[in-house]
Amino acid sequence: MRTDKKSPFLFLLPYVLLFTVFIVLPIIVAIGLSFTDFNTIQFPGFVGFKNYINLLTQDSIFMQYALPNTVTYALIVGPGGYALSFLLAWAISQLTRIPRIVLTLILYSPSLTAGTAMAVLWKIIFSGDSMGYLNAFLIKAGIITTPIAWLTSAVYLMPIMIIVGLWSSMGVGFLAILAGIMNTNDELYEAGAIDGIKNRFQEMIYITIPTMKSQMLFAAVMAIVNTFNNGAIGVTLSGSNPTPGYAGQLIVNHIEDYGFIRYEMGYAAAVSVVLLLIIMFFSKVASRLFAEKE
Repeated sequence: MRTDKKSPFLFLLPYVLLFTVFIVLPIIVAIGLSFTDFNTIQFPGFVGFKNYINLLTQDSIFMQYALPNTVTYALIVGPGGYALSFLLAWAISQLTRIPRIVLTLILYSPSLTAGTAMAVLWKIIFSGDSMGYLNAFLIKAGIITTPIAWLTSAVYLMPIMIIVGLWSSMGVGFLAILAGIMNTNDELYEAGAIDGIKNRFQEMIYITIPTMKSQMLFAAVMAIVNTFNNGAIGVTLSGSNPTPGYAGQLIVNHIEDYGFIRYEMGYAAAVSVVLLLIIMFFSKVASRLFAEKE
């Protein structure tokens, strides 16, 4: 019986085409534009490494605000959201079917409606007048006497961004972890009980986590990518780009500022390449942590 060796490649062809058109080609174009001076009107002019040199030596906004803010936000929201995703997924997996489905939908929905919720919910909670929920509560409790402009304050904007980021961090990584937990072989738990495992915490450490490293890796990579690419939070909450006092300015906001406000596309492309390298570095670290040991 003859086997058609071309069939697998035909099935892969649509994915390869879409991946090439929407991922590979834009990356190549961005890398190419990062070595040019391009204002979207005139033909790009080659400037070599000038954009990268200016980014590292002359761009004080990037070095003093965008980069530190992005790292701070990513190091808190990334691992924090990842830990919350695992703990909540593990807790939900212990429930019966109907409560599990309902709670999964409740926790997953913020990641789908984060933009709308920020405009409708969080901006009302942290509104800078006395009608804002938080200000009204604090005034009524006698903690403050005058309203605080939460979203336009350089002191409070980043903590609020972190709160909103953690709230909306239960995305596809959360679903992947939940699926991995639910698909763990029950015989492993029975064998663990025979070997001396006495409680659910020990089951989680010695059985659940080691058997779902692929799902853990996927969730970690998604958390890294989402946190580093999440630049809409500060701009949406504060209503401006740059954010007030650059307190919530992330690298993505810096790219949008130069690319779509100043129309310095070559420089914006250089910043995006640097962001890509940062994401690749942290993704590599996550891959090392969850790599299967032979």
